Amino acid sequence: MSTGMLSDGIATSSIRRGMKAATPVVMGYIPIAIAFGILASQVGLGIAEAAAMSVFVFAGSAQFIAVGMIGAGNSIGAIVVTTFLVNLRHLLMSAALSPHLRGLSHKELAWFGFQLTDETFALHSTRFREGVPDVLESFALNGTAQVSWVLGTIAGVLVGGVVSDVDGLGMDYTLPAMFIALVFIQVHNSTYFTVGVLGGAAAMVFQVTGMGVWSIIAATVLAATAGVVLEQWKAG
Repeated sequence: MSTGMLSDGIATSSIRRGMKAATPVVMGYIPIAIAFGILASQVGLGIAEAAAMSVFVFAGSAQFIAVGMIGAGNSIGAIVVTTFLVNLRHLLMSAALSPHLRGLSHKELAWFGFQLTDETFALHSTRFREGVPDVLESFALNGTAQVSWVLGTIAGVLVGGVVSDVDGLGMDYTLPAMFIALVFIQVHNSTYFTVGVLGGAAAMVFQVTGMGVWSIIAATVLAATAGVVLEQWKAG
């Protein structure tokens, strides 16, 4: 077997592993993306416009907010600023994974960061702890997740004229349920459990007290700080 054929086989195997690893995310993304596509069609967005948003923005919560703001007639500037604030938590997620990505080029880092979401972050966090997969596998995971989101968006726009009540479909539970499952598999000891409970409780408190999009960021910083303190206390 030639070196080229062997390399192609290794690359194909890596891509397949990445696509397989993305399966739980895909199962959660498709129904939510369909719901997004339906809402996008209801505010006047066509297939190309809604799909472009899923390609270039690729952030579920920000896209739902943006569609709502479009329907309310808000300006482009207001939508861009709001989307930016909602996605600030991605800076923390990227920083958490950065020690595992030192071998990537600047272009690869930019592409990886662009496709990073809450759900793929949860998967990568678990996988990277067991050893960093090769580049193709990680990118195949991210790419498969985004493709499923884009295809779900297109499907939602296509059926948007038929379905008028998205809430009645019961799709809103799938993404939180999937994310809870992904977070649960990362709980390996009492410190992880404590940090998870503290982060969730803090996020709810901050949200109720009116912190809005800053609630997740503040809760993450608080829980991460508590985790560091706990680890140092146990080690000492």
